Amino acid sequence: MLHERIREIRRSKNVKQTVMANTLGITVQAYSMKERGRRPITTVELELIAAVLDVPVSLFFSEGEKINEKLN
Repeated sequence: MLHERIREIRRSKNVKQTVMANTLGITVQAYSMKERGRRPITTVELELIAAVLDVPVSLFFSEGEKINEKLN
């Protein structure tokens, strides 16, 4: 699922939830809820997340691919 891919990529890049929350202008708790699938992620937020993680948005939708292979 989208929120799981975002969390996986963020962790692989060693980016803290605090950085993501600050970028989106929301609390860490609100961001955490997005990564757990409890709050929706808007298109604008998805683009900001991709920019911070320095990955294309399409990477969030790549099914079954190992993240570390795509990032190297």
